[in-house]
Amino acid sequence: MHVHRLEGRWAWISVGLLTIMMGLVVYTAVALRIHPPSNVEPIDSTRLHLTPEFAEDNLGVRRASDGTVVVRVVMARYSVHPPEITLPADTPIVLRAASADVLHGLHVAGTNIGTQVVPGYVSQVHTKIDFDSVARVGTANADGSVTVPLFCNEYCGLGHQSMWGRVKVTRK
Repeated sequence: MHVHRLEGRWAWISVGLLTIMMGLVVYTAVALRIHPPSNVEPIDSTRLHLTPEFAEDNLGVRRASDGTVVVRVVMARYSVHPPEITLPADTPIVLRAASADVLHGLHVAGTNIGTQVVPGYVSQVHTKIDFDSVARVGTANADGSVTVPLFCNEYCGLGHQSMWGRVKVTRK
């Protein structure tokens, strides 16, 4: 079998580009600590408000005994509960989100918080917020904090554009 010299070059270029792309995927996973969500925790979406964790009184921000900040959010057509969250920068944060109805996407601008919120499962994100990163995209407040939008980035119906909240980030 004869392979033309030009075809051989393009084959090697293709293999080289594929190797570079795979290297970039490994780099982002290891060096930048960017990983897909891997928490598989089922929950009954029809009874979400009756569960101890996602009852209305337990939503929002709580500090765990080890100093970690735990945030609980419920996304339901067409709102985010609670609509405003205050988080400290440079502190370990565990964000736990659940959907009461359909598929939603949770994204916080200027952070690496971005996950799908699938009905029937608890989505969980471990992160630390860099104050300088959110300061570049957010709105500065008089108290020195910065406010950034939290929004749904998965189309969830006719009221999708109304599905947003705010995250106020304070210096530690």
